[in-house]
Amino acid sequence: MPTPSDPNYTPGEFDSKSFLKQLSERAGVYRMYDSAGEILYVGKARNLKNRVSSYFRKTGLAPKTEALVGKIHSIEVTITGSETEALLLEQNLIKSLRPPYNILLRDDKSYPYIYLSSHSDYPSLTFRRGRTKKGGGTWFGPFPSSGAVKESLNILQKVFKIRSCNESYFRNRNRPCLQYQINRCTAPCVEYISPEEYQQDIRRATMFLEGKNPAIIRDLMNAMEEAAAKLEFEKAATYRDQVNHLRHVQEQQSVDGEGGDADVIAIAQDAGVVCIVVIIVRGGRVLGTKDYFPKFSLEQTEGELLASFLGQYYFGGDTRREIPNDILVPVKVEGQELLAEALTEAANRETRIRGNVRGERKRWLELAMTNAQQTLLTHLASKETVYRRLLALRDLLELTETPSRMECFDISHSHGENTVASCVVFDENGPLKSDYRLYNIEGVTAGDDYAAMRQVLTRRYRRLASGEGKKPDLVFIDGGKGQLNIAREVFDELEISDIPLIGVAKGVTRRAGMEQLIDAMTDAVFRVPADSPALHLIQHIRDESHRFAITGHRARRDKKRRQSTLEGIEGVGPKRRRELIRYFGGIQGIRKAGVDEIAKVQGISKALAETIYAALHNE
Repeated sequence: MPTPSDPNYTPGEFDSKSFLKQLSERAGVYRMYDSAGEILYVGKARNLKNRVSSYFRKTGLAPKTEALVGKIHSIEVTITGSETEALLLEQNLIKSLRPPYNILLRDDKSYPYIYLSSHSDYPSLTFRRGRTKKGGGTWFGPFPSSGAVKESLNILQKVFKIRSCNESYFRNRNRPCLQYQINRCTAPCVEYISPEEYQQDIRRATMFLEGKNPAIIRDLMNAMEEAAAKLEFEKAATYRDQVNHLRHVQEQQSVDGEGGDADVIAIAQDAGVVCIVVIIVRGGRVLGTKDYFPKFSLEQTEGELLASFLGQYYFGGDTRREIPNDILVPVKVEGQELLAEALTEAANRETRIRGNVRGERKRWLELAMTNAQQTLLTHLASKETVYRRLLALRDLLELTETPSRMECFDISHSHGENTVASCVVFDENGPLKSDYRLYNIEGVTAGDDYAAMRQVLTRRYRRLASGEGKKPDLVFIDGGKGQLNIAREVFDELEISDIPLIGVAKGVTRRAGMEQLIDAMTDAVFRVPADSPALHLIQHIRDESHRFAITGHRARRDKKRRQSTLEGIEGVGPKRRRELIRYFGGIQGIRKAGVDEIAKVQGISKALAETIYAALHNE
């Protein structure tokens, strides 16, 4: 089978290896398409990488799954805040897209809710299918699983002892029923509890269902620890199960939120590529996502790029798109007021372009940004993208063959201390992380980047000169003529003359796209057009070497030995670690939680919760 280095190679069937390489491990929804762009299957996952990987194992697939995999030409993913949100979005997409390999679910009216009746003194808390406006009361949900709601209602009744009977049964009782006998009701039907005390239980249950009372969980955890200290392990296990079920009920539904229609626009750019993601929200529900990779000029800012995109998105083409009430953007859009007026006139109602948002809309915008970054990573790692860039690089440098292995070096330190050099490797599939190497630089003058570059290149290529190691087809040096001259001297000393050396200098303005390339063989300095795929590949390699060097430097600078995954996270001391472990039951529970759930722990702010989430997910 031909490889990308082969002149006869042409990208063909779905490259699962390259796709899975960059796939996120967060919760989300994946959509599989055939070669004609038709939807095949929609699925959800707690861990996208693990779930999608299971489709491409060599053995153990069912015949239907094998048939599905054989038709896959591309996969798109949407990252969500939790597995529950993924399930709700999956149902919305199945309903709207009707994939042939999915079993169609029931309509939205079948979603389960928890209903708090409107009784003035003793309201009931019950399970309901579908939401109606009759009878007043308060609705909580929708929830993805009826079994989970019923089980959780049982737990809520055990904790708060709120009645679950209907109004007719309640009015005609003259003695307590069995629920009172088994300690799951306080018998308000015969007034064994005052309306004031009962309303206090209702208030606490309502606060908990709204996610506003984590203190209830802390009380249960304290009771669990007290029972365990008394060696009452069965009781402690009961408290533990109650806490787990209560957390499940409490989980916020970011996919079904506060209502309203909005298009949420996010933008991400790297290595000369821009990705724009649009999340479509209707009636407070995320209905799907769409990603775009527009061409752009070097001089355009993100605000200018979004202005151009929005104009074409809503007004371009033969079919005009639906214009929502709100368009959420991460940055100020160029000509935002004028564009909003045009959209308002086209929609015959007010349409706002907003960036400074809070609450549910802020979460939508954060979700869109996460999806834009993940989609861009996947695009950059695709074999077809890398192959196209390799061909452009071969032509740019006038190489006789397409390079199949490229190495790039960079130096990182803090005022000359803890100097680290990185060597990153790219092949025809993109980053080859198994071959990445970090070198601790010793015995050089602090801040002497030239000496550090000499040491790392000597250590790396001395082995190559003696016949050991893998030989690269091309070597990049992150730096100007000074660093490149050092590299050339090392190669001359080691008698290496058949590996091209290219310096990547930032240029006078030090802006992305203005890089200058220096050929060590001819000393020629030249610039490449900002939209060149070859330059995008060089930027990707250079940025990856810089990132890897900084990561290694920070790891070396951190002298503390970490005793747990939470240690070393700034702002998380022993007390907060203990609260996190107690609240979630262990590190696995913390990993599964979203930012909003982590922020409910005592002493954890929203900003710190975001830091903890990012540290645990290597972001």
